[in-house]
Amino acid sequence: MERRVLLAILLSFVVLYGYQALVVKPKPADGSGAGGPAGTAVTAGTPASSATSPSGTPGGPATSPGNPPPPANAASAPKADLVVGEQTARDIQVETRDVIAVFTNRGARLKSWRLKHYFDHQQQPQELIEALPGQSLPFSLRTPNDAVNAVANDALYAVSGAPSPASAEASPVDLKFEYRDSSGIAIIKEFHVEPTSYLLTFRADVRQGSQTLPAAVLWGPAIGDAAQTSSIAQKAEALFATPDKVQRVASKDIAKQPVYEGEYRYSGVDDNYFMSVALPGERVKVTLQPISVPGPGPKDPARDLIAYTVEMPKPGAPLKFFVGPKDFDVLAAISPEMTKAINFGMFSVIVVPLLRSLKWVHAYIGNWGWSIVVLTVIINVILFPLQHKSIVSMRKMQEIQPQVKAIQDRYAKYKATDPERTKMNQELMTLYRERGVNPASGCVPMLLTMPLLLAMWAMLQTSIELRGAPFMGWIHDLTAHDPFYVLPVLMGLTQFWQQRITPVAGGDPAQQKMMMFMPAVMMVMFLWLPAGALLYYVVGNLLRIGQQYVTNSIIGPPNVRTPRPPAERRLKSAGAGKTNAANGTKS
Repeated sequence: MERRVLLAILLSFVVLYGYQALVVKPKPADGSGAGGPAGTAVTAGTPASSATSPSGTPGGPATSPGNPPPPANAASAPKADLVVGEQTARDIQVETRDVIAVFTNRGARLKSWRLKHYFDHQQQPQELIEALPGQSLPFSLRTPNDAVNAVANDALYAVSGAPSPASAEASPVDLKFEYRDSSGIAIIKEFHVEPTSYLLTFRADVRQGSQTLPAAVLWGPAIGDAAQTSSIAQKAEALFATPDKVQRVASKDIAKQPVYEGEYRYSGVDDNYFMSVALPGERVKVTLQPISVPGPGPKDPARDLIAYTVEMPKPGAPLKFFVGPKDFDVLAAISPEMTKAINFGMFSVIVVPLLRSLKWVHAYIGNWGWSIVVLTVIINVILFPLQHKSIVSMRKMQEIQPQVKAIQDRYAKYKATDPERTKMNQELMTLYRERGVNPASGCVPMLLTMPLLLAMWAMLQTSIELRGAPFMGWIHDLTAHDPFYVLPVLMGLTQFWQQRITPVAGGDPAQQKMMMFMPAVMMVMFLWLPAGALLYYVVGNLLRIGQQYVTNSIIGPPNVRTPRPPAERRLKSAGAGKTNAANGTKS
């Protein structure tokens, strides 16, 4: 009996507790609204998110008997009435001499920016706006107020200044997007598009009531040329240009430092051939965000892109952007400092004259591949005296190599620290002086040509002029690798041929074998090298082979001197003395 009573009491307690917890709602504290915490209120017509500041601290007017609480459900509050704006979304196309731009009135943002003189795989104007799901379009805004951000980037703006088709390429375009509602949010976005360049000037004025809000400009994800065909081409990187240098940040390194602040001449993102940068002209704060994008095909690797945000210190200040090709002449027309965005490497002082020379040749030839061939011929003709001197010097070293080896063999038993080694060096220097040979003269001319070789390679790797440029036959893109690997094989064969006919100064058999093996190694290494760079190597090898034969015909075959053993030399000298004595002559 007692067990049943205790069980009944326990069940009654469980039922009462469950009823209180699941059915009966707790009463709010006095003076608090049903839809928010005590001490805060959400004004009707204002989104609930504005009741909390971005830092997470409560904000807004405190409730009092004179301020009635908001409705129980904040979502049911009436929306702000549209004062200035539009009811339907639409696109506005702007076409200049160089670009086809598409703006949308939803958020007053840039939807498309296509370059009319550069093309993708489908031979369509190259698109520089990466429209990806869940990512912001360029010229989205970010203010300290989340509610204003939601309106600024999703509202339908009224548009004025849209160009007519007849005046599309004749004059600058000034677009004005305006939005205003009854809650006090007023936003104006203005775009100025240059008619003959890749420049775009932007200005934003964001107000909430009488307060002007600072607005950061979002651009992301930025440049990431999907049409890049070279595996060694520069991928998307952030760049910051100061008066002294250009700093680059790879996508994988952004997590270490995502925020940069300074007086940058330009800052943004670039890849091997294109870039999107802001030109603030004053101190700015730039925030970077890495984004990984799947490749176009299931087996294609993902692309690492970068989104960036520019915060101007002064609200409403105009901000200029460059979104276009890394063409040397285009960038130089804006500012000489802009040309530093092209990653020419450490030999940029040589690359720039080479690039100008290549463009000069192309003005007459009309084909970038044949222009490379002609420029390579010109360079080798200029370098002929240096290369000729190098070959002559190596020939002289080859001729006296047996004598050099004989001297070295006589002192081989001595250690490097032994004083007798000094005598060996003295004998070698005497031999060099008697034969008129400079041991370094064979290497120095070749070393002088190395910077030019590396500069030529850097130019062919970074010149946007070669992007998508055909040569002949199977070479349809000089920045892509040879699809049939003909040029790498020709490069290896011509280099092997050149090694066979070039005199080796050292005479070391192991060194000779290594030099003969190098062409095969380089041929494998250069299988994926862009066709333009390989074309330069092949033509250069052929020209140096021809120069080797010309030099050989001028200086004749090598006259190799074979030294006699010391004992033989002494016997011959003694015999000659006796003969001379018998003849009555002085020996």
